[in-house]
Amino acid sequence: MTTSSSHSRFARLRSLFGATADDGRLGTSVSATRAVDLVRDGAAMLDVRERHEWTTGHAPQAVHVPLGEIDKAPRRLPAGRPVVVVCASGMRSRTAARQLRSLGLDAASISGGMAAWQRAGGAVRQ
Repeated sequence: MTTSSSHSRFARLRSLFGATADDGRLGTSVSATRAVDLVRDGAAMLDVRERHEWTTGHAPQAVHVPLGEIDKAPRRLPAGRPVVVVCASGMRSRTAARQLRSLGLDAASISGGMAAWQRAGGAVRQ
């Protein structure tokens, strides 16, 4: 991938999160439909639910780090990629995304949680 195509892919990801190419910031939340597109285009996905919730079904590409261990997430996520964060309903993912942004990551919560992700066509496996 050339630098130009890499730059345009991330500019598109930023625009899907609701940020302009000029400000470089991501929005605080993203719809599940946009999240599906973002992950398809290279964004990382972080699932912050508890282990028993994770085992009932999760996105195959998601990294699992429960909210109580969010400080470990940056080491487990690919560097330099936007992060969409999911939980059951969207409450814990908002907290996690806020904490990740405070650590310098571009992170946004998926509105509506896993049910919304699945309704939007996101893959789920057990």
